[in-house]
Amino acid sequence: AVVSTQSTGDVDHQIAKLMVQLSKSQDEEIGDGTTGVVVLAGALLEQAEILLERGIHPIRVADGYENAARIAVEHLDTIADTYIVDKDNKEPLVKTAMTTLGSKIVNRCGRKFAEMAVDSILSV
Repeated sequence: AVVSTQSTGDVDHQIAKLMVQLSKSQDEEIGDGTTGVVVLAGALLEQAEILLERGIHPIRVADGYENAARIAVEHLDTIADTYIVDKDNKEPLVKTAMTTLGSKIVNRCGRKFAEMAVDSILSV
């Protein structure tokens, strides 16, 4: 079933309502990534359903997801790169900003927005 993010009033299914709210929240907070966040949440719910059908208590499923998130963050910390910030060499910062700003909103003017972001941060 396709769920529109236009209005939650027309959606009867509670999980579908939650997905719509999740998408709206992502759009309001970030302005992008609504499809990805709904697909990820759907995949997590699908796997949770399998575990629930096996008789695993919902609290244990939730605890498992929390542990998985903690392990994922710990792993990201171990593989993260560290960059030395050099005001005289902004290019690495601009490239990083372009990656993080690489969304449908700023796609056409990505470099300009990235340079503006870097200049703003370095001026503080």
